[in-house]
Amino acid sequence: MERSWSREGYASEHLAEELDRLTAEGEIGEILYVNGPGSQMGIKLAYIALRTLELSRGVPFGAVSAFELNGGRPLKAMGRLYFVKEKETIITKTFDEPIAQEFSFPPSLEGMEREPDPRPHYRLPAV
Repeated sequence: MERSWSREGYASEHLAEELDRLTAEGEIGEILYVNGPGSQMGIKLAYIALRTLELSRGVPFGAVSAFELNGGRPLKAMGRLYFVKEKETIITKTFDEPIAQEFSFPPSLEGMEREPDPRPHYRLPAV
């Protein structure tokens, strides 16, 4: 069974509560999360929570690229800077006009290309 959830606010306000609820409802086969590119803090928070769940309750998790969920379009980094995937390389490019950020889940998670390493991918240096 595939699930998703949506809440207003920050992941840090809801993530632990939602993971507790999901694990209490029954067995979870796998959890997938986006390990980049994107918000470094959000990605790090999700990784820590999922790694803790894996170690404490045996729930496996994997990662997918954000490009898997937006059709490969440029992803907002900061200001006018966007992440762009060119073949197998992710670079940053500046765009003068804003690019709409639209994400969607595929009908099935089975066809999604999983990242070989679920650890976060940081694309921008710390400021």
